[in-house]
Formats: sequence, C-alpha cells, structure tokens
Amino acid sequence: MYCGGREPLFIAALAFASGIVVANYVWRAPLVWLVASVIATAGVIVLHRRAPSLAFTLAVLALLPLGAFYLQVTDAAQVTPPNLEAFATGEGTVDVTAHVMREGIVRDSPFGGKQESVDVETEQLGSGEHQSSASVGIRLTIYTQRTEEDEARQSGTDAALPVYTYGERLHFTAKLRAPRNYGNPGALDLVGYLASQNVRLTGSARARDVEILPGFSGSRIGRWRSDARRSVLNHIQRLWPGEPGALMQAMLIGGRAFFGRELKTNFQRTGTYHILVVSGINVGILAFAFFWLLRRFPMGEETATVLTILFSWGYAFLADLGPPIVRATITLTIYLLTRLLFRDRNGLNALGIAALGILVVAPRTLFEASFQLTFLSVIAVAGIAMPILQRTLYPFQRALRNIDSPAYDFSMPTRAAQFRSDLRLVRENLAHIVGLRASNFILLRGAGFVLAASKLILISAIIQVGLALPMAWYFHRTTTMSLPANVLVIPLASVLMPAAVLAVGLSYVSFWLAHLTALVAGYCLAVLTGTIRLIGGRQIADVRLASTSVVTACVAAIGYGIALILARRRRLLAWLGVAGLLAAAIWITVAPPTKHWRPGVLEITTIDVGQGDSLLIITPEGKTLLLDSGGVGGQSHSDFDVGEEVVSPYLWSRGIRRLDAVAISHPHSDHMGGMRSVIANFQPGEFWYGLDSPSSEFTELAATARTFGVAFKPRTAGESFEFGGVQIRVLNPRPGVTPANPAQDDESMVLRFQYRNTSALLVGDSHKRTEEIMEGENPASNLLKIGHHGSATSSTPEFLNAVSPQFAVVSAGYYNSFHHPRPDIMRRYADRQIRTYRTDLAGAVSFYLDGATVSAQSAPR
Repeated sequence: MYCGGREPLFIAALAFASGIVVANYVWRAPLVWLVASVIATAGVIVLHRRAPSLAFTLAVLALLPLGAFYLQVTDAAQVTPPNLEAFATGEGTVDVTAHVMREGIVRDSPFGGKQESVDVETEQLGSGEHQSSASVGIRLTIYTQRTEEDEARQSGTDAALPVYTYGERLHFTAKLRAPRNYGNPGALDLVGYLASQNVRLTGSARARDVEILPGFSGSRIGRWRSDARRSVLNHIQRLWPGEPGALMQAMLIGGRAFFGRELKTNFQRTGTYHILVVSGINVGILAFAFFWLLRRFPMGEETATVLTILFSWGYAFLADLGPPIVRATITLTIYLLTRLLFRDRNGLNALGIAALGILVVAPRTLFEASFQLTFLSVIAVAGIAMPILQRTLYPFQRALRNIDSPAYDFSMPTRAAQFRSDLRLVRENLAHIVGLRASNFILLRGAGFVLAASKLILISAIIQVGLALPMAWYFHRTTTMSLPANVLVIPLASVLMPAAVLAVGLSYVSFWLAHLTALVAGYCLAVLTGTIRLIGGRQIADVRLASTSVVTACVAAIGYGIALILARRRRLLAWLGVAGLLAAAIWITVAPPTKHWRPGVLEITTIDVGQGDSLLIITPEGKTLLLDSGGVGGQSHSDFDVGEEVVSPYLWSRGIRRLDAVAISHPHSDHMGGMRSVIANFQPGEFWYGLDSPSSEFTELAATARTFGVAFKPRTAGESFEFGGVQIRVLNPRPGVTPANPAQDDESMVLRFQYRNTSALLVGDSHKRTEEIMEGENPASNLLKIGHHGSATSSTPEFLNAVSPQFAVVSAGYYNSFHHPRPDIMRRYADRQIRTYRTDLAGAVSFYLDGATVSAQSAPR
C-alpha cells in the first residue's frame, strides 16, 4: 500500500499546519470544516484498497480542514479573561495580595537604585467596593528610590531589596497597567506575548510598599524546582564570578542575571544568540554528550536512550520549561525513540510527529517566531543537509574505519574505496619519515577533522540560507557573519556546556574537585565571547532589512520547498536546490525594498511611541526625515528601547532602509531616547538639532552619530532651507541662546514645513513663552503638532488664533500618569472646530499635504 513515500507523518503535519493557517485568515463555520474533513475521510475508507495513491492524497486533504476546524474550536474554548480596566489605568495605586510565580533577580536600575522584576499571581485585587478575587498574572517591577541608603533614610527601615522566591505571599500597593500594543504597522504583539506567559497586567511598586505575608502558595514540585534552580544558580556564580557567571547562568539554565548589552547585541548580530539562551541546540548538545558518555559504560543502547530522555526532561524542567525548551525536548525524545525502534531513521517523520503533538496541544504556536525558526532549522538539517551528506561526505567518513582491511573496501562506494587506497598509499610514504603510528594519527585524525569541519560548514550554511526569510520577516536582519561565527562557536559550545554541567555537578561534592572542569569551561567561554566580540563588533556583521514583500516571501518559501524535494534526487539537482535557497537569501538581503509613499505629496506621520514624540516626514520627492524617536521617560523604571522595538519596526514596515536625515526637537528622553538605535539601524546622512546641549544624553547621542559618519546640522531661528521639494523655516531656538543643563522644553527646535499652499508646524514641547515669540513669526499652518503632549503649558488661545490650523495631532501615552492631553486643552481645539487626532487612541496617524488640501488617515494595525 502507498504510504506517502518515506515521510507520511511529515506530510501529515504540513497538511494539518496548512489548515491552521487557512483558518487564521479565512473564517468558515466550524461545521463546514468538519464536514469537509469527514467527506475526505470517507473517500479514504472507500479507496484505500482500490487506489492507495488517491486514498493517501485524500487523507492529506482530510487533515487540512481538520486543522482549520481544530483551530476555530480551540479559539472558541478559550476562557475570556476578567475585565481589569478598573484596576489598570495607572492612576493612583491598587492594593494587591498575591504570591510569587517566577522569582525575581535584583539588578541596578538605569535610573538609580535597585530594581527587581517578578511575576506574581493575585489572590485579591483592590479593596472595598472595587475588589476582585480573580487570579491574574502581574509582571511587577519592584524598585528602590535612588540608592538603598536614600531609601533607608526616607523610610526609616532597611532598604535592601530581597529576592522574592516562588510561593511567597506578598501584599503591596502598585500602579497597574494593562499591556497595550503600540498602534503602528509592524508593531510587536506585546499583549499576546505576555498573555502566553499568563501575564495580564504590568505594574510597579516601591520596595518599601511590599510586605511579605505568612504562609506559602504554590505546588510542592514548583517549590522544589525553585529551590533547586536557585541553588544551581548560586553554584554557577561561585564557580565563575562576575560576567562569566551571568553568561553561564543564561546558557545552562536560562538564568536572568544581567551582562553587558553590547555583548548581547553582538550575539544577535552574529546569529549565535541561540547559544546564549537555553534553546534547542543547548538541549541537543547536552543530551548527546550524556548519551555518548553512557555508551562508554557497559550498557545497552536501549538503557542509554531511556536515561538520556529522562536527563533531557529533567534538564528542561530545571532550566525553565518554556515553550522553546519543551518543543526541543519533545523533538529530541521522538528522535531518540524512532532511532531506537525503527531501522529507517527518517528525521522528517520524527519531526512530523513532534509538530503534530505540539500543534494539537496549542495550535496557535504555529504563528510564533520561535516555533517556526526551530522547525525550519530542523527541516533544513533533516530534509536538505542530511540527504546531501549521505551521498557526499558520509561515505568518506565511513571509509576511515578499518583502514587496514582491504576486504572492507568492497563494502564501500567506488569513490570511497579509491579514497581508502589513496590514504594507505600516502601513509606508506609518510611512515618512512615519521613512523607508522604517527602517520596513522596524522592522516586519519586529519582527514576526520577536515570531513567533520566540512560537515559542520555545510549544515550551518544550509541552516543560515534556509532561515533568511524568517530572520528578515521577524527580526529585519540578515547576519552576514553567521556562518563563520557558528562554525567557530558551536564546537566551543559542544565542549563548554558538558564541561560546565560537569563542573556544577562536581561542585556539590567539592568546589576543589570541580576546579579543573570549571577552568576548561571558563577558557572555552572566554574564547567564545572573544570570538563573538571580534566578529559582532564589525559593522558588516549584520544588515538590517526593511519588511520583505509578500511576493518575495512566497518565492523564498517555494524555493525552500523545491530544495527539500530536490535534496533526495540526483546530486546535481540537490545542489541546484541549495543554489536556489542561496539565491533567495541573497535576493532578500540585497533587493531594494519597496518604499511605501505618495510621490508629489508631503506626508507627516505621528508614530505611536507612548508618552513621547516621533514623526516621520516623507517629502514629495521621497526624502525621509525622522523628527524625534520617542523614549522612556526619565522617571520610568524601564530600559525598554523604543527606537529598536517601536520606531524601527514601523520604518521597516514602510519599506525604509535608510533615512536621509534625523532630528531631535530637544534632548529629553521621551523625544530622543530611541535615536541611538535608529541611527545604528538606518544610518542617516544628517543629524538636525537646535542647541548643542551639554547634557550627557545628548553627548552620547552625538558620539553615536559620529561613529556612523552622520553630518551635524544645527538649526536655529531665522534659517530657511529646502529639503526634498519642501521649504522648511526654523522658528526656534533663538540664535546665541546658551543651552541649559538639563535641557528645557522651551529650547525645542520648531520647524514649519511649506509645500505649495499647504503647511505644517511642528513645535516639539514648546511652552507659552515660545508660543508668544512665534505668534509674530507668521506661524499660520494647516497642520499643528500640539505642544508638550497637550499639557496646560502650551496651546494658548492666542497661539491657536495665530496658527489657525485645520488639523492637529497630539502624541501621548495611553493612561499616562501626566493625564495628557488635558481635557480643557482639547476643548480649545474642539471649540475652534479643529480636527484633532490622538496617538493614544488612534495609533499612528498620517497627514497628506498635496499642495492644495490636507487629508488624514489612521494607519492600519
């Protein structure tokens, strides 16, 4: 009977996954999908004897509507989360009783003092009439005020920030917020990401407002895991103090100790970030090292396999049991079992079983980047690299066995047998010089090393070109140095991780006993991080990419499928498939992106960056300017990079790969905090600013601009110039003004854009004093960017009369603590019948000035 070739389960998994994708974008009643699946299944029953090939095709088709049906039924069964809006406005504090679900780790706050991030589950939320006993996950940041000594002086108590551990019951008052996605195309689904970790609210609390309550809440297994994990982390830090310990914690069990952001970025730039975090490759390295060690003992393969599976699940449990680790461990388990039970060890079938199991448990996992990257990597190895290796390098590796047995030659392919004869001939000649034993070692070890290195290079290359599309789609980058970095790093990691695990294990007997293996692991880590710093520090290490078009993505996906099919055909066809993958990867990298803009129109888009400002200006000739980049406010206890995580993805979604210029209205963190990342990602030609501020933030930004060769363009009042077909006039700051430190809002650079008979006035955070000066500078404009996020310090009636705008836009954070924009200020605009937009409600808003009229449009999300 026909069974779909050698990969029926892999094909079944593809069909089931295709149904999930279809149902995600094309809704039909679940009954329609079910009926279609039943009809196809009935066809299989009727035809399975008469026409096996047709029956198999119908079986595959039956799985497609079954996947669609399963997704919609699973979605419908999801429990609606409780309505938490009354507690999540960020206004005032909320009384909370909760217990710790994920223990915290104390770190230095970027704004002074200490801070700790911890996940808790509520037992009681609120008090009095506004009270809820719903179980809600909160990601809580607990912080001290400035320094511990200052906190102690203010509160009169010891301000040391303890580590809150699993099961501890806490009572605290906190400002809570509901996570909210930024309203821009290309924005990260932060709400979905946190929900996948059972987090529905985020909050912040002062350390002095947190009280530890008596009792314990949680499971015994969870407590044992927490204690064991904390013990291992402490042993790691004792074995490798400082940054090496933090790196070891991250690599071995997913520790969240903090190390240099630059080093983390270098891992990302070199495509080796999977080594830094507990991922599938870490699980695989340790599992196969453990299996190899067991096979050195007198035990059967069955026993070694079972013990390796138990070890892998124990390691995953201790590490984190996050979705990527669970997926990797499931896949490894199925691979080891199929390796043990079946002679035909088809990796794609094992992968198909793993994928089906994961998708049945959580079908929406299919749309997660980590799931796609994991399985595409394994498919590239099992479906493309391994079939090619089996017909190229593997025969030569087998040829190195029993080199002194001519009879073994007859079991080898012709080329491999000739290779053995050549090796023996060379060995005889070399033996006259260095002796037989040395010649054996040199030739066999040398040939084995070359073949192993060639295998690693081929596998790494195929993985990298195979992942070019998802890397560009999700992370907007291609890692040009990924191949040499992985070829160097993976062998080091293969020694480092087993040595480190052995050192940690021995440290429970004696730290002295663990010294030698810890030393080996430490040297490997030093060489590994040095390699990453050397390669990742180069500007060519990675290229940031604009969003790939759907057509390019489809062509690349088709190329991947063709390479998968051709890998088992003749050698020439297999290499043609790999060449097609390489061509697709190169095209994704070098093809000019399609910039989404309207020729002949001045576009001004306010990007939703929360409580901050960022505006994208595209001129009628296509020149691009980013004015401000958003950023985290100075009083916030977060180091979230708005430039990297919010502004850059929006620009990439517009097909923008380079900016002609960037500008900051004034050097406040909510206007310039993300600009360093923007400059690094888009390498603009010019940097515009008002005053040369002496503040440290401006100095750091200027240093970044110089690193990338950006030309500095100071702009002061009275200056007028042309930019991409638009006339720009500078209204503030005044020439000769001495900049303050810290910078003041009234130092904002104010720009008026004039395109034919339409104009826009962008005022930064200008206050009333600056508005009074501008009233005499002919500020009349069709569009006004409202000053200072709609606060009471700006938008005076006299200024609005002078500008007389048709449209206005204000950038403000959702439920921000400043209560911007102020209702009385918004009424001023409403009374004048000015059409006003808010980024906290509408998301990104684009205004189009065509020279005669102005129109507005909220960007699709």
